[in-house]
Amino acid sequence: MASDDEAGLLATPGPQQRPRRRGRGGREHLMVPEAEFQSYYGKPIVKAPPWEYDIAAYLFLGGLAGGSSLLAAGADLVDLPNQRRSARIVALGGITGSLYYLVRDLGRPERFHHMLRVLKLTSPMSVGTWILSTYGPFAGLALGQEVVPLLPARLARRLPTDLITRASRPAGIVAALVAPAVAAYTAVLLTDTAVPSWSAARRELPFVFVGSAAAASGGVGLLLNPLHETGPARRLAVGGAALELAADQVMQRSMGITAEPLHEGRAGAYHRAAQILTAAGAVGAVLGRRHRAVSAVAGIALAAGSACTRWAVFHAGMASTEDPKYVVIPQRERRDARGGGEDYADQVREGRVR
Repeated sequence: MASDDEAGLLATPGPQQRPRRRGRGGREHLMVPEAEFQSYYGKPIVKAPPWEYDIAAYLFLGGLAGGSSLLAAGADLVDLPNQRRSARIVALGGITGSLYYLVRDLGRPERFHHMLRVLKLTSPMSVGTWILSTYGPFAGLALGQEVVPLLPARLARRLPTDLITRASRPAGIVAALVAPAVAAYTAVLLTDTAVPSWSAARRELPFVFVGSAAAASGGVGLLLNPLHETGPARRLAVGGAALELAADQVMQRSMGITAEPLHEGRAGAYHRAAQILTAAGAVGAVLGRRHRAVSAVAGIALAAGSACTRWAVFHAGMASTEDPKYVVIPQRERRDARGGGEDYADQVREGRVR
């Protein structure tokens, strides 16, 4: 943890040391102006990650895939063939798209392969790479049961179609067991950085992402399936939306000043849209139990709300790196909470605080 001088801030006296004097009315007046959060040459204290829209898409599609695998496994066990088939297709499509955007962001495809050379448990990126590499093949094998009947007879005779069909259910269950990690690890990936708005949300953001993933996958299930098979998707969507909205409120309160970027600019627009779409989608999912069109529209709203949530979190983090106050004020709050001054410096030197 760097001090203010180390962080590149202009030196300003702390509020406890500022001398005050009384005016005629007994009011106290500051003898020095309030501190202005400036950095040398206007440069940000924290460098923003070199990430573009690829990462936001990667976050959304990974969550959609994870939630869909859970839905597909449940539909398979209770014999809902349409729901199972659509969820398996969405899961494989989602994880394929997520991997595409991740590799695109890496710049060279071989970098993904290089990350598989080691497993570093203290690195969210390393663990995430292994989670995706474990989940993807099982999600693909789970779809085999749906693909085999569509194969030309000549090709089907040359493939172990019986084995593929029998392996689809176990593979789908394994994919469903890994799915929560697929949906949540991207939140850990973001919050393990020095980006103020992401780091401050480290306790609640995994719950927001898991709820968002459930809402999106349930919403797509409502959109693609007949009413009599949408029961599990409807419950998953409504439960996910409730979790996302509740966790988001708790997260904003715990983030303190670093929650401001969630309400401003591009991030604020996405965040407001996410709140409205998710709430409206959940209500529509409940009211559309007997109406196909209402159910489908609710599903679209839930999926769009989930995408807006990921975009809002992504842009809020990027915006928080541009203003020094999102770095300095939380640092001072943590310092004051731990006794301030020399005591805090000792804790930093001894590695007892982040």
